[in-house]
Amino acid sequence: MLSINNFNELSFLVYGLGLSGKSTIKFFKKNNIKNYKVWDDKIKNLYSSNRSKNLEKTFKEVDFIVLSPGISLKKSKNKKKLVKYKHKIITDLDLVFLLNKFFKTIVVTGSNGKSTTCKILHHLLKKNNFKVQLGGNIGTPILDLDIKSEDYLIIEASSFQLSHSKFICPDYGVLLNISNDHLDWHGNIHHYIDSKFKLFKFQKKKQFAIVNKNLKNQYKLKNLSGTLVIPSIKKYKQIKNKIKNSYLNSDINDENMTNIFELSKLLKITKKSFIKSLKSFVGLPHRYEIFLKKKNCTFINDSKATSFQATKFALANTKDIFWIVGGLPKKNDKIDLKNIKKNIVQAYIIGKNIKFFKTQLKKRIKFKVVWNIKNSVNQVLKDIKVLKKEKNTILFSPASASYDQFPNFEKRGDKFKALSKIYARKFI
Repeated sequence: MLSINNFNELSFLVYGLGLSGKSTIKFFKKNNIKNYKVWDDKIKNLYSSNRSKNLEKTFKEVDFIVLSPGISLKKSKNKKKLVKYKHKIITDLDLVFLLNKFFKTIVVTGSNGKSTTCKILHHLLKKNNFKVQLGGNIGTPILDLDIKSEDYLIIEASSFQLSHSKFICPDYGVLLNISNDHLDWHGNIHHYIDSKFKLFKFQKKKQFAIVNKNLKNQYKLKNLSGTLVIPSIKKYKQIKNKIKNSYLNSDINDENMTNIFELSKLLKITKKSFIKSLKSFVGLPHRYEIFLKKKNCTFINDSKATSFQATKFALANTKDIFWIVGGLPKKNDKIDLKNIKKNIVQAYIIGKNIKFFKTQLKKRIKFKVVWNIKNSVNQVLKDIKVLKKEKNTILFSPASASYDQFPNFEKRGDKFKALSKIYARKFI
């Protein structure tokens, strides 16, 4: 494996000048790595002194292409060149593993629950006096961190990053789950699954692969070398009620917590300390966030649910739901309400893809088309006033991306929270 000592002998092309691309350039400057070029399909004047003048020549000459994770080989205007030199493509995560000076790595991936799992892990390790850092897809570019040899580094890894990885080799790899997601980027579900399992490809016997029991057989078929660990939800539930934290006690977090409990045992954190440490954890915004309770109404912001599988967790673990749904649906996503439609009083469809959601919900549950969040909150509270139910849950879990009406799920969730507080004062 390469080491940081011979980086100066290598040449790089940083392709894509988003957060990770800029972070990579900062990393190169910090480590006195001068032999690099930059390229972005849209931005022309940034880092102009290092900008490639002849992209085909640069592709041919460099040792590695550090590709920003959001760039798809199927959609980039230079897709033919990228595919031709695919064997050179790495990501910022690979650079972390190339420079590794003996710090321990925990890498978490999955279709749903990555950010929450990483945040809980970070909290748990800090409470147990581990020197720990957190970065990756969760927000802080991994190369922006100042990692020491004694640190534990928690990385949230996307399928985009893993797909092109050639050196990622975690001490502890965690695969939470897999559902239809990002198929427009990967092309099909098989490529998406393969990208997730890249997490374990280079592991050695003394490294651990924590894998959802539903994915155990796929792991075994790939003939991987890491030590396989299958989390036991039964064992976690034996201690669940001892954790005095209403957010973590929710059934919606069982899968995340089962994986974390399994990892805590590998890290030799005692049950007593595990239980005590998690009392003070505060949940992330936009992930099943109970932000308002007023009389007989509970408001939940689950804007991060950008696929039906993500929303399904909320629908399955909540009762008396007035469900606000809609946005930009994921490719091949389907809404399956089997065994959970009894929890839903009525749905309210927002966004610009009304036809898709009407087709999915028709003859399954009652619904109204309300077009936007403002109308949805207004209509929900009017209906609650008429129905006079003992308990009411206003669940904003869109089951789709936000880009038809909002730049991201955070802005979408903030809008729902602000309007809920305004209309709650008016109607409740």
